[in-house]
Amino acid sequence: MARRSAPDRAKSAAGNPPAFRPVQLARLVDVAPAGSGWLHEMKYDGYRLLVAVGGGEARAYTRSGLDWSGRFAPLLTAVAALDVESALIDGEAVVLDADGRSNFQALQNALRNDAGKIAYYAFDLLELDGEDLTDRPLTERKARLETIVPGRGRIRYSDHIEGSGERLFARFCKAGLEGVISKRADSRYVGARSGSWLKIKCIRRQEFVIVGWTPSDKARGFRSLMLGAHERGRLRYAGKVGTGFDAAELRRLEALMKPLARRSPTVQAPPAEVRDARWIEPRLVAEIAYAERTRKGTLRHPSYLGLREDKKVQSIEFETEEDVTMASEPAAVPISSRDRVIFPEAGVTKGDLADYYAAMAPVMLPWAGSRPISLVRCPQGRAKKCFFQKHDTGSFGEAVKHVAIEEKDGETEPYIYIDTPEGLLSCVQMGTIEFHGWGARIEDIEKPDRLVFDLDPDTGLDFAAVRAAAFRFRAILTSLGLQSFPMLTGGKGVHVIAPLVPRADWDEVKDFARRLALAAAQADPDKFTAALPKAKRKGKIFIDYLRNQRGATAVMPYSARAREGAPVAAPLTWKEMATIDKPSHFHVTDTAILLKRARSKALAGWGRAEQDLPDL
Repeated sequence: MARRSAPDRAKSAAGNPPAFRPVQLARLVDVAPAGSGWLHEMKYDGYRLLVAVGGGEARAYTRSGLDWSGRFAPLLTAVAALDVESALIDGEAVVLDADGRSNFQALQNALRNDAGKIAYYAFDLLELDGEDLTDRPLTERKARLETIVPGRGRIRYSDHIEGSGERLFARFCKAGLEGVISKRADSRYVGARSGSWLKIKCIRRQEFVIVGWTPSDKARGFRSLMLGAHERGRLRYAGKVGTGFDAAELRRLEALMKPLARRSPTVQAPPAEVRDARWIEPRLVAEIAYAERTRKGTLRHPSYLGLREDKKVQSIEFETEEDVTMASEPAAVPISSRDRVIFPEAGVTKGDLADYYAAMAPVMLPWAGSRPISLVRCPQGRAKKCFFQKHDTGSFGEAVKHVAIEEKDGETEPYIYIDTPEGLLSCVQMGTIEFHGWGARIEDIEKPDRLVFDLDPDTGLDFAAVRAAAFRFRAILTSLGLQSFPMLTGGKGVHVIAPLVPRADWDEVKDFARRLALAAAQADPDKFTAALPKAKRKGKIFIDYLRNQRGATAVMPYSARAREGAPVAAPLTWKEMATIDKPSHFHVTDTAILLKRARSKALAGWGRAEQDLPDL
């Protein structure tokens, strides 16, 4: 494929680099999948990065959306020089040792001392020159990636082999490499955890939370670090690690742990294991290699590899290998009482609802996955008793996961989240109709990644007033430099959503939303109100800004609603917003239409924009 000349590219590359989007995650399995339908790549020992280039600049994002462009400045110089108008590339930042193997500790040293040593292995292409490629087969995406990534230098193409995954895995392990990533050759790029991407590790290793340390009787500052990981939303003891530190790292860890000291234990552990323990607040994450886990859950022969600044404590869980056949097959969650009518007026059954969510999972999970959610459960149907649920003690099954979140009283509670189709359907099996999500992902629950303004009309206002209000609010956000996107809620109103780079904290985002809502109401008091008492909302549209506070939720795109007719929340373009008839325009029975829309060019960039919270 011929590329444009540099002058031609400069003329057309006036836009910004593509916005971050959720990365696809692999499932840990026991062996490499067999068959010719799989591509197998090297598993690199580095930092997962999305790199975006456009408008003459480049940016780098961690898997959770943190902007690490400053840390990878030399790398981004090479990215910006790629022969493209714009691109969004997925890959791994690494440093190679003398034998050509990626080395995590060497990468950490380079980030602190010499970022010029860092290389980038590109293995997927999400966008190119304004075209969304995520619906294309992996083989096509990689073929196009290979045309824009040079074979040498700082940016390199990650090659693969087709089939023979077992032999490649054995060869990699013998060579001392980390493992293999196996991907279905025909798979789409889904911004969630998927059975179409699998990881097989030669050496057991994962991230653990540092929960304390034990003192040393020698010159060095500590003997070992005490470790933990989450299990069903609770932080559990995972053992101690006392090897893998050099003198410089010992000093660095001591300095980082000192201000985190606490008196009470961070986790429950056998007294003999934690004698003379010094506890710290669980704020640091370390990469640990180990031989195996004992029956009690502690690590055997662990070795410290380095800190993981790209991973947040809340997202660290004990990893377990799945059977490769089970993990790579489509979701098969048994749905009981499929004939039970959930929406009487529409004749929609529990089975119909499950089929809707099974079909919509690939386009819904990038939004609803990997963020704390609250469920609206209606076990006997929408016309009977319904209730919210945000915690789970394990009754939903293993596919529904838990993230530990600290409450106002200081106690930690396990909140529900999902990241697979199985998790989505497990909730439906338990009577869930609606999915409402936090404004932040589990990788960093203290940094919101969106603003949501719910335009809620008073009884008696027609939808034309809501449409006009949505455009008025869009204009307000545009004047502040914020791009926004409309979504039908399936209820009474419309959500106007402004994506954010997750940098500001909850207090900043809530304060911005409150002041903006008050200003809009003061500027147009006949149409808008930000007053909480319902008596003050007569004949007006209430700007609900409270969805932008910690713990608040908003209905997720493509969620069904427990309302008459089985409506669903649906993203729109602003052009469609001008003529749409009602907030319940789309329904569970419109699965084919909704899927086609979600994958259309018009909605390809919906909900994604590279922008920070403005300073009012």
